[in-house]
Amino acid sequence: MQPLRRLAAGAVLIGAAFAAGGCVPLAATGIAVGTLAVLDRRTVGAQTEDTEIEIRAANRMPDAIKGSSGVSITSYNRRVLLTGQVPDAQSKADAERAVREVPGVREVFNELEVMPRVGFSTIANDSAITARVKAGFVEQKALNANVVKVVTENGVVYLMGLVTQAEGPAYAGVASRMPGVRRVVTLFEFITDEELARINAR
Repeated sequence: MQPLRRLAAGAVLIGAAFAAGGCVPLAATGIAVGTLAVLDRRTVGAQTEDTEIEIRAANRMPDAIKGSSGVSITSYNRRVLLTGQVPDAQSKADAERAVREVPGVREVFNELEVMPRVGFSTIANDSAITARVKAGFVEQKALNANVVKVVTENGVVYLMGLVTQAEGPAYAGVASRMPGVRRVVTLFEFITDEELARINAR
């Protein structure tokens, strides 16, 4: 679950998309979401678990630290990424501890920064960078844009997903070439070609 600052930026982008292309019927939106779930390399069960982990972790955060609204939580295959800003080092450690206590979490990547919260312009810019990175994946026909989770925080792009050793550098390369990207951090979980074949055969 993303904090209100992420939702606000997302609402701006969604509103722009609707203005450009008209309203999208709810039925069509549901079909699109269902299709994305199928294209995801995680099992449907794993996708559900990740959603539950994000919700449970977000619910714990207000009791764990002050200024929890500056924290974003992303779970992919039960590996959790923490991004955003916290007021001090103790808050950073407490946030990580709260997430590690959530049932099902396998690993935590604590990328929280000890600094004042970024402004709305930075949040909006991060959302735009994420959109550009995803669009860059789509343009590369050899890459599947739906298998990598893209999170951008203060110009730093984090990539999560189940990818092969050959795919990882290709995704990172596309992200690193996008305007506004300061750094790319890859948090991939690598699979073999044989494992990929089994996933594709599901």
